Amino acid sequence: MSAEAVTQFVSVTRTSEQVAEQPFYIPMTGPSARPRRSLKHDDTFIVLDSHGDIGASAGGPDGLFHHDTRYLARLELVLDDLQPLLLGSNLRDDNSALTVDLTNPDIYRQGSLVLQKDLLHIVRTIFLWRGTAYQRIGVQNHGDRRTSVDLTLLFGNDFADLFEVRGERRPRRGIGTSRLLGPTDVMFEYRGLDEAERATGLHFDPRPTRLSVNAATWELDLEPHQAKSLFVAVSCNRPMTEKPVRFFPGLLAHRREMRQLTMGAASIETSNNIFNEVLCQAMADLNMLMTETPQGRYPYAGIPWYSTTFGRDGLITALQMLWVDPRVAKGVLRRLAHFQATAIDPLADAAPGKILHEMRGGEMAALGEVPFAHYYGSVDSTALFVLLAGSYFERTGDEATLIELWPAIEAGLAWIDGPGDPDQDGFVEYQRATEKGLANQGWKDSYDAIFHADGQLAEGNIALAEVQGYVFAAKQLAARCALRLGKPERGRKLEADARALAERFEQAFWCEELGTYALALDGEKRPCKVRTSNAGQVLFSGMIREDRARLVAADLMQPHFFSGWGIRTVAQGEVRYNPMSYHDGSIWPHDNALIALGLARYGLKHSVAHVFKGLFDAATYMDLRRLPELFCGFRREKRRGPTLYPVACAPQAWASATPFTLLEAALGLEFDVTRGEIRLRNPHLPAFLNEVILRDLRLGESSVDLRVSRHGDDVALEVLRTRGQIQVSIVLAR
Repeated sequence: MSAEAVTQFVSVTRTSEQVAEQPFYIPMTGPSARPRRSLKHDDTFIVLDSHGDIGASAGGPDGLFHHDTRYLARLELVLDDLQPLLLGSNLRDDNSALTVDLTNPDIYRQGSLVLQKDLLHIVRTIFLWRGTAYQRIGVQNHGDRRTSVDLTLLFGNDFADLFEVRGERRPRRGIGTSRLLGPTDVMFEYRGLDEAERATGLHFDPRPTRLSVNAATWELDLEPHQAKSLFVAVSCNRPMTEKPVRFFPGLLAHRREMRQLTMGAASIETSNNIFNEVLCQAMADLNMLMTETPQGRYPYAGIPWYSTTFGRDGLITALQMLWVDPRVAKGVLRRLAHFQATAIDPLADAAPGKILHEMRGGEMAALGEVPFAHYYGSVDSTALFVLLAGSYFERTGDEATLIELWPAIEAGLAWIDGPGDPDQDGFVEYQRATEKGLANQGWKDSYDAIFHADGQLAEGNIALAEVQGYVFAAKQLAARCALRLGKPERGRKLEADARALAERFEQAFWCEELGTYALALDGEKRPCKVRTSNAGQVLFSGMIREDRARLVAADLMQPHFFSGWGIRTVAQGEVRYNPMSYHDGSIWPHDNALIALGLARYGLKHSVAHVFKGLFDAATYMDLRRLPELFCGFRREKRRGPTLYPVACAPQAWASATPFTLLEAALGLEFDVTRGEIRLRNPHLPAFLNEVILRDLRLGESSVDLRVSRHGDDVALEVLRTRGQIQVSIVLAR
């Protein structure tokens, strides 16, 4: 059998003129009729709806994606050309597979009912492994007579770049073909404008009754209670001569591999079963987002829009997970050191020593249609890299890795003091190098996120408040690393630089009339006198004075900031406040997590508990108990959950890591490798947790199991088991 179709693919067009003002905006053009489910393995991910279909309903980013390209745009199951009825859809607890239970609708032929509804049970089991999406379709007849039905899979592809799926317009695209390779295989091929060849192979088992380049049909005859299985494998860039592994051996190998990769991290059990579910989902999501790279495991930022190496996201996620599993930080640091910029490149916003913001492997990035092939337009990644490197060393004592990373640390510090401070006023600042780049380059990178009290957008070289805090903490940690490496003069210089930065910051950023710190300084050194969560992140760095830290914290707990679910990015009452916006009034779990660490640093544990409970309560309302990238900042109301943000990534790495960070802040965990000691500084459990058990909490070559129990505002510590030389203590002072 042979057939071939040739298609000139056309690009997706935007529907809003306003999008032109916001490069790389993610549009939401309408509601999605079915909830979405995601699976990921390394550089491949798949987004399906609750029926297990791809592309059957409008409004979602459906598809099988590999290296930022969509390799399958449609895979829809129908029975006699009718959509089946959904019984249920569930992800396995470890995210290894999606299982969908369906049944038949009433099926009529020539006006007569030939198959009554609810007689066929259809089970779709889908998993993703090594660049291939595997699916088993089990069909069983629960009727009392023989049944005949056509089961058809409709499929197609566009090889759209991820940025096209997001809404970017392209005037030209490459050429695609589709052809039959035989009675069981279909191939989609695409030659892009970047001259790269991309191919999708579909393999069906058993042989379909009818097969074309866009449909496979099996004519099923089922006796009462008889069951049959159909298998489909969709592979990205698999050689035509290579068949995919069979379904069940592949599924078992995939699950075994997942179990092996998760071994070695601390485990957590609490007295609250719902919070245990939150933690289990968070860990499963983080493990799914982890990607094997040549430099080590790296947490990709989020599905669907950010499933790639992001500097800031990976660094913060690793920092959040440092107490649970420091191996994550090692992989992140080694990968970002490998891709650290070594030359000036305005199109990539690169300069020597600068740490990567984002990397992309799609056609548009290769052609320069988007600047993100290797893009360095992030003002904070470099400081966060140095900060994480120092924190990793203090957590593990891994001197070999510190020595390996030291040249990258020094190069990062040189960028901070050089190109990162273009006017040499002592503050790290940003301004995009070209009009193609991101206008705002902190974590709040929306075009309208940095503004003055009157709503005017900040212009020029912008110094963000939290970034100065990152630099302060980075230099303090680097100073201690330098001392450990026998570089005392370098250590003293870095420590002195950090103290001087703290003094400059207090003078330039403190706003007496607000009782908090400015969001930023613009290019004319005018403070953006706006109440934002950025000031809360400065607490995390430990840079600010004790008295002012308490003022900032008190403000963050007021209703204009704290919605009941968490701390808003912008306080209610500010001119650009919008609880439905991306960065101007929404609630970001990771932002709250870093603020909680800051509150704990200054001994404000009751405030930590307040933030902890708000986000825990929010998670109880979320699908799968999964905290999303962000949600809306509306005030909490009785007997209803938080309002979701329509295009938030879920899972998102730093949101998934948030429950672990909140627990770290509540327990006040500190690790001292030189003394072989784990300390709990001013531990305070929120009211919904009576007990926390940590198992296999590691320090160097030793580990411990311990139980923390709440007694009102106090806690009791019990060491359950130790392996090696390790001590655990409670410290009731700063």
